[in-house]
Amino acid sequence: MNAGDTGFILLCASFVFFMTPGLAFFYGGLVRRKNVGNTMMQCVFIMGISIVMWILFGYALAFGGNHGGIIGGAKWFFFQGVGMEPGPYADTIPNLAFAAFQMMFAMITPALITGSVVGRMRFKSLVLFIILWSLIVYYPMAHMVWGEGGFLAEIGSVDFAGGNVVHITSGVSGLVLAILLGKRKGYDQGAYHVHNTPFVFLGAALLWFGWFGFNAGSALAANGLAAHAFMTTAISAAAGLVSWMLIETFTAGKPTLVGASTGLVIGLVAITPGAGFVPIWASLIIGLLVSPICFFGVKLVKGKLGIDDALDAFGCHGIGGIWGGIATGLFGLNSINDVARWDGLVFGETKLFVAQIIGIVVSIAAAVIGTLICASVVKLFGPMRVTDKEERIGLDISEHNENAYPSFNGLD
Repeated sequence: MNAGDTGFILLCASFVFFMTPGLAFFYGGLVRRKNVGNTMMQCVFIMGISIVMWILFGYALAFGGNHGGIIGGAKWFFFQGVGMEPGPYADTIPNLAFAAFQMMFAMITPALITGSVVGRMRFKSLVLFIILWSLIVYYPMAHMVWGEGGFLAEIGSVDFAGGNVVHITSGVSGLVLAILLGKRKGYDQGAYHVHNTPFVFLGAALLWFGWFGFNAGSALAANGLAAHAFMTTAISAAAGLVSWMLIETFTAGKPTLVGASTGLVIGLVAITPGAGFVPIWASLIIGLLVSPICFFGVKLVKGKLGIDDALDAFGCHGIGGIWGGIATGLFGLNSINDVARWDGLVFGETKLFVAQIIGIVVSIAAAVIGTLICASVVKLFGPMRVTDKEERIGLDISEHNENAYPSFNGLD
């Protein structure tokens, strides 16, 4: 047991917790005034329900034992046996500290999905969907990647802090859910303007702050690997920010605050799976390339395919996470972190790259199948989408009977 490591992980857990309120501001700023409260509430309720579920059965299903490499077991239900002594995943911190750190991952991940469905999904339907999705998609994916005997871990696929578990699953699920719900009314006729740019940047800044705990804390100790992950995180985010600004300058003539905020966030997404595996110099390449990949990916999804992924959850997290997983297979080094059994493709080995591709495919399949199952169950209890009238009024009023800006009387 190490007091420094324990304090570091608890602090990182607090950082990761702060990411969900940050996401609420980021998403809330991007939507119309009439939906800002509902959009933020979609993140807020998850802050409560995810912790309750984690204590009751989530931690056990993700990390408590192993059944077929797919799911955990029941030995830690209700946190029975989760105490102050080290657990099987880290020797120098209490099992409770590891559980607290991972609990925050289980909170932020389903919150990311909500960006795809803003302005048109019933709140009660979303609550049920998130509960089911955590059970069917998140807990099994966390086990397969990070749990003892997990299938993807066993084949050599690596994911330092959640490229597969967090970003690909949430992004792909958001895309599927957006397709099932259909487009917002008037989506093809008018432009959807950001209602509060300062909110967007505030949220992005809080996410960047929390992401240092997200990635550095995944070293599970206050050591050199944590410092390495901290630096690759900072560099990739900065590179993503700069490259998005350059793209906007070339395509639209001027960079924007919303664009810069988006760029830094996708830079963070892209480095997440490889933060503790790739060299420092590689994090610069990963961040510089993720912006054009996601920029044109968003145009493909919204323009060519006509899918209303409202706040680009798939365009940023899904595509960014896929690129990050591929990049880890390209640039990963065993000498940085021996959890990676082999070096990446750039260094002349193919096994890690192949394992990463398998991990990505499994993550996508789990998200698609799981989302379809969850949505089918939710539909048994009524329509997932609000009525046309409720959508026109706005979900702040129709779903919560409150208004974020009660003094505002202008057009939205």
